[in-house]
Amino acid sequence: MKQLLCFGDSNTWGLIPNTKDRYSWGVRWTSILQQKLQNVRVLEEGLCGRTTIFDDAYRKNRNGLESLPEILESSYPLDAAIIMLGTNDCKSYYNSNSFKIAKGLGLCIDELSKYISPEKILVVSPIFLGENVWKEEYDPEFDTRSVETAKKLYSEYKKVALEKGTNIISAADYVQPSEADQEHLTAQGHKILANAILNAVLSASLV
Repeated sequence: MKQLLCFGDSNTWGLIPNTKDRYSWGVRWTSILQQKLQNVRVLEEGLCGRTTIFDDAYRKNRNGLESLPEILESSYPLDAAIIMLGTNDCKSYYNSNSFKIAKGLGLCIDELSKYISPEKILVVSPIFLGENVWKEEYDPEFDTRSVETAKKLYSEYKKVALEKGTNIISAADYVQPSEADQEHLTAQGHKILANAILNAVLSASLV
């Protein structure tokens, strides 16, 4: 049976907007993908707060690049991977921009490529942040600049994907964050994204 790694943050983990709870199996996009790819084992490796390369001073083990070697080795062998990171990199704490975040994504792709051929990797540029995400009632870890940075990720990610030889789609072309927290997917959003990713996986013959 082939194995497909899904590596991401809270929108891969399946965080229910405005809660600390997780969508159940059959609701989060990774599980929907598993149901549709019956001869493929989908490995869910989502973690709330995960970044591409940044260390979170408030929560340990959020650096995606540092987490990857252990995950890749423990999951071996792997046939394909989906990576959707970048939202948390937009937090004001990291004082970054879309170019630097894309460079971090590139380093993660390099790590993935030690185990998986680049043409078997799908980059999913994350959804946009809501215009009000930075407000106190939502997530003050972001600011107004974060909103604009998130909108620019896809253009920079596309350059990295072309350079590294991976596939890419933009989640923001299909879904937007919930009104409840301006940051995470609704159950319907997970369903829509799952179908978009499935189409990308099949068209690129990832598995």
